[in-house]
Parts: sequence; C-alpha cells; structure tokens
Amino acid sequence: MLLKLKIQIKGISKPPVWRRVLVPDHFTFQRLHAVIQEAFGWYDYHLFQFSPSGYGSQPQIGIEDEWAEDELENAEHVKIKQYLNQKGQKFNYIYDFGDDWSHSILVEEVIDQQAIRAELLEGKGKCPPEDCGGVWGYENLLSVIDDSKHPQYKEMREWLGMRRGEKWDKNDFDLSFAQAAVSAV
Repeated sequence: MLLKLKIQIKGISKPPVWRRVLVPDHFTFQRLHAVIQEAFGWYDYHLFQFSPSGYGSQPQIGIEDEWAEDELENAEHVKIKQYLNQKGQKFNYIYDFGDDWSHSILVEEVIDQQAIRAELLEGKGKCPPEDCGGVWGYENLLSVIDDSKHPQYKEMREWLGMRRGEKWDKNDFDLSFAQAAVSAV
C-alpha cells in the first residue's frame, strides 16, 4: 500500500510550509524521518520523535539516546503501517527538541499500489533554516533580516549566507530539487 501524507510545520502560516508525499507503508519510521528531512530540506542534525499528538502521547517512536526520558519504540524497526493505515489518521513528528519543530502528518489517502520509493508530489513554502530557534526564532529572524537598522541585521544575514540586497523569499520551494532528494531515500 501507498500512503498519501500531507506533512506541515505547525505554527507557520504566512505562507504555510507543507509537503505532500507518497510513502510505501512498509517503510520504517526511520525511513519516513529521512523522507521528511529531504522533502523539507532539513539537515538531519538533531533527534526526532513520532507520536499520535506530541510530547507525552504514546507510542513514542524515535531513536533512543542517553537523554531520553520516556521509553521509545525504535524507529529503525517500527513500520509506519503499524500506526498509519487509514485515511484521516493523524500523527505528529517533532524534529530538533531544542527548536521544537513540530509537524502534523495527515493520511490523506491509502492507495492500493506497491512501490519501493517515496515520492514528493508537491509542497509550499520555504523551510526555515536549521537552528534558528523554532517558530518564534524564525519569526524574529525574518523581522531582523528585513530591517537594516536592526542591531543584528548584518550578523543574521551573514549567518544565513545572504548577499547584499538579497531577499529571503518565504515562498521559495524548489520542487524538482526536493523530489530528487526524496527519491534517493
């Protein structure tokens, strides 16, 4: 079976940042994590967790580390079809526990087809930069890089690698580049 999933970063609405993917239901949550990383353009620097509704809800699926407070099911072994197998089901994906990038996952369709790879169908919105401080930090960053009088203007633009006069385009999303990255997962 194939699952058509809509994955959206929570808390960003202007524009919303989302991706629609087709994922074989035999993928593990570790592989779904890799698909999400590539679809959004994250760099996979941080820990992650899947769960029905965020922190504290069970099951929690991820990669255990020495700091884990709750028991986690191992994402390398748990198939997504164990928890995502019906249209309308929702799940939560948290990436980077410091920045707390929370993503909603909605099963939009279950398709009676087989596949060996995931496919990125479409998306909207530029993914925030890694380590910018979560939703609040991203909103702050956007206001700073558009205000040449702000004391952190030059520093933030340099951190982002922006050239003089360059604008941050919140709508910029290179679908074909992201599709190639996802198909390699």
